[in-house]
Amino acid sequence: MKDKVALITGGALRIGAEMVRTFHREGFNIILHYNDSEQAARELQTQLCSIREDSVRLLQLDLVSCNDWDKVVAFCQDQWGRLDVLVNNASSFYPTRLGEIEEQHWDDLLGTNLKAPFFLCQALAPALRENAGTIVNIVDIHAARPLKNYSVYSVAKAGLIMLTRSLAKELAPEVRVNGIAPGAILWPENKAELTDQTRANIIRQIPLKRQGAPADVAKTALFLATDAPYINGQILAVDGGRSLS
Repeated sequence: MKDKVALITGGALRIGAEMVRTFHREGFNIILHYNDSEQAARELQTQLCSIREDSVRLLQLDLVSCNDWDKVVAFCQDQWGRLDVLVNNASSFYPTRLGEIEEQHWDDLLGTNLKAPFFLCQALAPALRENAGTIVNIVDIHAARPLKNYSVYSVAKAGLIMLTRSLAKELAPEVRVNGIAPGAILWPENKAELTDQTRANIIRQIPLKRQGAPADVAKTALFLATDAPYINGQILAVDGGRSLS
């Protein structure tokens, strides 16, 4: 994968950071997108560039308020002159209880989870076509099975599934588009959103009876991007079998 380039949105923290490490370890040059997590992004860049010099470039962008996607295209082209993989990972996630939902919540959750992936895919499609590239969208098992009190988030991720399938037709045969639906990989950062009892109940619903790891998602993304030439328009559940329940 030497000289190939991957743009990973939301790549400074959590699953995004693990995907950055995984693609970098495979030889990719990385465009690491972040919004507010500048310190974490710079620390990860420093760490990976100490392994391979000048192999990670940073892109700061508020995906919700962006209205000039051509700037993103220009930035990507200015780095290494090519793009091979786009991973739409950046995501807002928080509860929106019916009766308390405001337009700001709708705009934010739809913006990060659906609007931004669409416009990034549309803007970067020509660059990806040039290199028979790949798009990987990080969806959620709750796109198909809505999570109580997270209706707007669930709607946004459901839209991302349809976007994945639609673009798999629109961009074929040059560009493959697939999605990953993680299950219980990382708990929400706000511990108040999930009690210990709730976590235990979730684990009991998983046939493998354990929580997954960010590496499970990262390795699946790498597989879809580099070793799955005949997989297109599919959503792979990385959930220990939870979606079977």
